[in-house]
This record gives sequence, C-alpha cells and structure tokens, in this order.
Amino acid sequence: MKLFFTWWNKQTVGTFLKTFFTGTLVGKDDFGNKYYKNKKNERWVIYSQEVEATKISSEWYLWIHHTTDRLPEKSEKKFNWQKKHLENQTGTKNKHNPTKITKNSIRKKYETWK
Repeated sequence: MKLFFTWWNKQTVGTFLKTFFTGTLVGKDDFGNKYYKNKKNERWVIYSQEVEATKISSEWYLWIHHTTDRLPEKSEKKFNWQKKHLENQTGTKNKHNPTKITKNSIRKKYETWK
C-alpha cells in the first residue's frame, strides 16, 4: 500500500509500471539497488530501501549518467588506496565532526571599534 501513496519508498507507481512493461534488469550493486534500462537506452535505479542518491557507487553512477556503456563488474580489481563506497553520512552518528571551535580558541586579528 505504501507504493501507491509515497514516492520515497523505493519507487513511484509510474516507475513501477515503466519497469514492469519496458525495463530490463542489467545489474545489482552492493547496496541491493537494482539498475534497469529499456530499448530507448533510458536508465534508472530502484533503490533497495530509502531513496537516497548517494547510495549509488561511482561505477554505477558513471553508467546511469551515460558516461560509460560498460556495466560495472564485481570482480573488477580496485587499488588498495580506494575506499569502499559509503552513502552520505550527514545527520547520522557517523557524520563528519571536525574539532570543535570554542569562543576562547578564536584569536582576533583586529580590534573592534569602541
């Protein structure tokens, strides 16, 4: 029932119908997202959970934006300096939290007017 009334739960009704009638599954990523295309070479993703664009890894991002036609392979060798893809962590306990700047740690380089 959620599918009919909310778009943020994986897909809309229109996307569901488009996928059902014209979509061809081309692959799945580590997050469980499914990638589709049709005969017109339109490409789209059905998210496994919440709709969040940062859940698309860089390899699939290149494919879905027509930068490359080559499908990503899981067996593709990566460099040891490459990190595993993470979705945007803003608003979670894993968010980037730089060292706190306190009022006492800021040194003024000027004098205020009196």
